Amino acid sequence: MTQNLFVVAPIGLLPAIIFLVILLYMDSYKLVSMRAIIWVIGIGGLLSALTYFIGAGILDSTQMKWTSYTRYVAPLLEELLKASVIVVLLRTSRIGFLVDAAIFGFAVGTGFALVENLYYLQTLDNANIGVWIVRGFGTAIMHGGATAIFGILTQALTERSIGINPLMYLPGLAIAIALHSLYNHFLISPIQSTMLILLVLPPVLYVIYLQSSRSMHDWLQLDFDADAGLLEQINSSEFAESPIGRYLGELTHKFKGPVVVDMLCYLRLYTELALRAKGVLMMRENGFDEPVGERTRAKFEEMRFLEKSIGKTGRMAMRPFLHMDRKDLWQLYVLEK
Repeated sequence: MTQNLFVVAPIGLLPAIIFLVILLYMDSYKLVSMRAIIWVIGIGGLLSALTYFIGAGILDSTQMKWTSYTRYVAPLLEELLKASVIVVLLRTSRIGFLVDAAIFGFAVGTGFALVENLYYLQTLDNANIGVWIVRGFGTAIMHGGATAIFGILTQALTERSIGINPLMYLPGLAIAIALHSLYNHFLISPIQSTMLILLVLPPVLYVIYLQSSRSMHDWLQLDFDADAGLLEQINSSEFAESPIGRYLGELTHKFKGPVVVDMLCYLRLYTELALRAKGVLMMRENGFDEPVGERTRAKFEEMRFLEKSIGKTGRMAMRPFLHMDRKDLWQLYVLEK
């Protein structure tokens, strides 16, 4: 068995890892750090172990047939757990573009599949090499692809808002569960299912990468110009007569003078950091990795102080002129990490 293990283990474990490495290599902006990827893979592995115990409990308590469980219950349970990781990343502004969602989603699925296949390596003593080709190139890639699809669709539906309506999770989740369930039905032979996964998923993710790259390039160009124009306006002598300046003037009737001054400082600081973040991303696009200096970190500390000074009500009052969505919050996360 030991000799056989050295043959089948790489087939069962390496394909998903190699696919994930290719996704990371294709990301010219280096949006996702290796540390974050390792964490997400680890969480995916823990969820795989959790699924084993939950599934065992369901089978024992319901006396459900194994085929029914694998076709209907397992896809629902596993995709819900994997999707929960992406939901946390979305809600904490760790995902800004489709490519982030694809990488994180596939990383969750990779961790899940690695632990699952390690378990089967211990239990399927007599499985032939065909089984491990299916598990490594089919099941593992399916796990990563299904969660990547959930992340991509959810990101596409919610990227222009700060808050996320939970209903926006449903389309991606439904597709991930359906794909997983369809794969587990084995309507065609396992080898054919594996070939279908390999033929469909890579081109789909490649198209998404191209679209995300164009979208990010356009966003950087347009928003950089807009932020530069706003900063120039804030620093000009005519700012008081601008729409934002007049709006801040009106807020003096609702907030104390020092709070309104802090709002202006917050607007200037936020715009400076947004410009800095876009500059860093543009440099990454051209192959340079610009480190974040202490001066920038000090600005983040100042911004947090101003947020406390302004308060929740004050920040809500700033929304009409501080056009902030999750993509804007994400760019600050990129700069701060």
